[in-house]
Amino acid sequence: MTRIDDTPPTWDERTQLTTFLDYTRDIARAKCDGVSAENARKALLPGSPLMTMSGLINHLRWVEYHWFQVVFLGEEDRGPWTDEDPDREMRIAVDFPLAQLLDEYAQQSARYRELVAGNSLDTQAKGTVRDGLHVDLRWILLHLTEETARHNGHLDILREMLDGRTGA
Repeated sequence: MTRIDDTPPTWDERTQLTTFLDYTRDIARAKCDGVSAENARKALLPGSPLMTMSGLINHLRWVEYHWFQVVFLGEEDRGPWTDEDPDREMRIAVDFPLAQLLDEYAQQSARYRELVAGNSLDTQAKGTVRDGLHVDLRWILLHLTEETARHNGHLDILREMLDGRTGA
């Protein structure tokens, strides 16, 4: 796998935060390099039937949508999940080619990069999280970096189980 640089070009807070989020996004995409459509749909962990490479990429895409558009911008939630099927984004991912999911994730990441660039890190979200709390953009960037990094570990496990490939 390609080593992706996590060193920011400048050391201000915004650049450090966005560099690490981009780094974790790039790692998620790199974990999928060369994975066949069939393998991307395989659920290899018996206790996690929804955990596929496709499912994780689609989940990451929709998690960013939720935090940037629903929480930060306060838009109506148009995500694929429902009360009856809260993990639907992972379930439906196997219906789409991995390449399409990766392209959509990359395009969306580019839009959110622009959104972040146009707002102060101190900007409070219009939507709320638990207990009516309004988080700021800084917190959202930190949370998304943590979530993406955690799921990169899942992608790493799946990739190693599929073909033995490991690495950053």
